[in-house]
Amino acid sequence: MGDEIHDSPDAWVAEHIRRYVATGGNARPGMDDLLLTTRGRRSGLLRRTALVFVRDGDRYVVTGSNAGRDRNPAWYLNLVADPRVTVQVGTDTFAGIARTVAGPEKHRLWRRFVAAVPAYERYRESTDRDIPVVVIEPTC
Repeated sequence: MGDEIHDSPDAWVAEHIRRYVATGGNARPGMDDLLLTTRGRRSGLLRRTALVFVRDGDRYVVTGSNAGRDRNPAWYLNLVADPRVTVQVGTDTFAGIARTVAGPEKHRLWRRFVAAVPAYERYRESTDRDIPVVVIEPTC
């Protein structure tokens, strides 16, 4: 298992990652994005994607909406298998532990997410899948 990071195979996401890195995290001014690196559950490779986030105190909240598709995104399956992740926010990079939330905590965080980015409610309405909400807590 190497330490080389492999960006998303989705061309749009890969381009977004490139712009994010080139602009120090300002690829989409006005939008809170982060880069999430997980360890591939089958390949063992480091996999990087770009996600919208909201803050909850010192924690970062992301969702596995997959734009309303009927399957969880690969990054989510990876962090379920290994919750140790690396996060880049702006130019800062840190290690974190990710966990899926449930119950009242999930409901509260989902409402905050939709308030910040209303399109996520449309994603929820377009699938029967329970969209996961993930909290990432910095470990350093």
